[in-house]
Amino acid sequence: MKLTIIRLFECSAQDEIDLAKIWPEYSSASLTLSDTHRIYAAKFNDRLLGAVRVTLTGASGALDSLRVREITRRRGVGQYLIEEVLRDSPEVTSWWMNDIGVEDRSVMAAFMQALGFRPQTGGWEK
Repeated sequence: MKLTIIRLFECSAQDEIDLAKIWPEYSSASLTLSDTHRIYAAKFNDRLLGAVRVTLTGASGALDSLRVREITRRRGVGQYLIEEVLRDSPEVTSWWMNDIGVEDRSVMAAFMQALGFRPQTGGWEK
C-alpha cells in the first residue's frame, strides 16, 4: 500500500489511537479541526505514521508539532508530509514552524533547512 498524506476532517477511533502514539502529550479533545485549524497526517496501511498541526491566518500559515513515529523516521515521511501541506495551501505565502516540543533541535534544523525554511529565534520561516 502507498503512503498518502491526508487532511483529517474528523478523527476515527483508529485515528485517535494513532495520534495518541504520535502525540502522547495531547488529548484527543485538544485536537480541534476546522478550516483554520488543521491536522495533516501520513497514512500507510490504514495507520497514521506522522502528523503536523497547521493554523492558517489569511496568507500566513503556522506549523507545529511535526512528528513521525520513531520506527518510521529517516524515510522521507516528514518531508512528504510538509511538501503536501504547502501544496494544499497555495494561498499561503508565509510559513512558520515553531520549535516548541522539538525533540532534537539540530536534526530538526537540518530537516527544515533542507525544505527551504530559514532559522529564526523560536523556529523556522519560509
